[in-house]
Amino acid sequence: MGKMKTNRSAAKRFTKTGSGKLARFKANTSHLLNGKSPKRKMGLRQGTLVDQTNEKVMKKILPYI
Repeated sequence: MGKMKTNRSAAKRFTKTGSGKLARFKANTSHLLNGKSPKRKMGLRQGTLVDQTNEKVMKKILPYI
């Protein structure tokens, strides 16, 4: 059996933290920003962790990250 392949599109979007969790950037930051409040846009700049329900699937497609 060969090596597992890493999903390259996911590898560019997620990083592993020191504790082993997956970090990601938030969505809705690229366009249609006029209708969003400055407070909301500031919050979208902050990274966040991958939700616990999705973490198992993400770790399967990112075996070496």
